[in-house]
Amino acid sequence: MHLRIHSNTNEIDWQEAAKLITATLAPRDPAPLRRAFQASQVTVFALDGSKLAGMGRALDDGVFQAAIYDLCLLPEYQGKGLGTSLLNALLERIQGQTVLLYAVPGKEGFYERFGFRVMQTAMARFADPVRMERLGYLRP
Repeated sequence: MHLRIHSNTNEIDWQEAAKLITATLAPRDPAPLRRAFQASQVTVFALDGSKLAGMGRALDDGVFQAAIYDLCLLPEYQGKGLGTSLLNALLERIQGQTVLLYAVPGKEGFYERFGFRVMQTAMARFADPVRMERLGYLRP
């Protein structure tokens, strides 16, 4: 395993990225996924040779707030330190004082190691709230 972490969106095969994020987080089509990453202030990608092993992105106002999205790894790379490397790479480049993120239900402990805490009053408006409730992101 030879991993390389970089931030260049031009080096990414977006078909492969769409398969990665669909397998780990949510269905995404390549073209809108590419636009979302290219519009983000901070992006990170982990390549194992030419294989996309993980990725993530963040939006950042540069002063007060930042939000991390789409941090995901192929299952065979989980538990080997790659998630830590990707999250650290994002956090090093974020300027906002407060950083928000979605944690996949059951993965909160991973983020708590970096100082993230569960919020009492966070709210969201989802395009498909029934799906998000079923996945454990919303209270019934």
